[in-house]
Amino acid sequence: MGEIIKLENLRHTYQGYEGQEVIALTDISLTVSQGEFVAVIGTNGSGKSTLAKHLNALILPTSGKCLVGGLDTADPAKVWEIRQQVGMVFQNPDNQIVAAIVEEDVAFGPENLGVAPAEISRRVTEALALVNMSDYRHHGPHLLSGGQKQRVAIAGVLAMRPKCLVLDEPTAMLDPRGRKEVLDTVSRLNREGITVVYITHFMEEAVSAHRVVVMEQGRLALQGTPAEIFSQVDRLKTMGLDVPAAAEVAACLRKQGLELPTNIISDEQLVVALCP
Repeated sequence: MGEIIKLENLRHTYQGYEGQEVIALTDISLTVSQGEFVAVIGTNGSGKSTLAKHLNALILPTSGKCLVGGLDTADPAKVWEIRQQVGMVFQNPDNQIVAAIVEEDVAFGPENLGVAPAEISRRVTEALALVNMSDYRHHGPHLLSGGQKQRVAIAGVLAMRPKCLVLDEPTAMLDPRGRKEVLDTVSRLNREGITVVYITHFMEEAVSAHRVVVMEQGRLALQGTPAEIFSQVDRLKTMGLDVPAAAEVAACLRKQGLELPTNIISDEQLVVALCP
């Protein structure tokens, strides 16, 4: 698999309220391969959202490079092409929905790309099917639940045929049912070949990824498989992060002398370990 995103010693600073330089990201080097599902976690202010905005040139590096499909985001001539490769989904679905009818909202992106009407129709049908919202194409978005709205927002991005989806805490404003709807949708899209970068503060969501990246104070602190990351219970807690409940219970039981594998991160794994 080739790489779709490559960050090289990326640094980002901005001017604070009092005119001082604020360092948001420092020396970030990271690659994301085509077809990969990467979860990015970290406390508030760790740089997760700032990192996400670099991936389709919403903001640019102060120094270092952000390459998308080999294209430098700092090159103004390449921004349009980059944004066709990487689609962004944000926290609040109400901020992303622009039309009064679901199918019109999904069509908005390809219409602005100048796609032919017949092709737009095909893309809308396909995108709504991919997020299981075909039955709602003629509904008003205001009639939908939060999870359904977020799936419509994802469909709107999919209609532009990106290679990569970047989701910045897409379930932060949703209830548990809505969170499950969105994560199930994203996981299925990834299995069908779309690269996913998923910013989240729900550790149970990060468990679904192939790789977890941990941000701390603007730096890349840890990265590895979910089992490698969430087995470091004490270190993550020191960083102010939660861990999946199963990983925490397993860690407590090991401290009490029970011999358990160190890679337990799901309820199923914990049950199997305790009841062989």
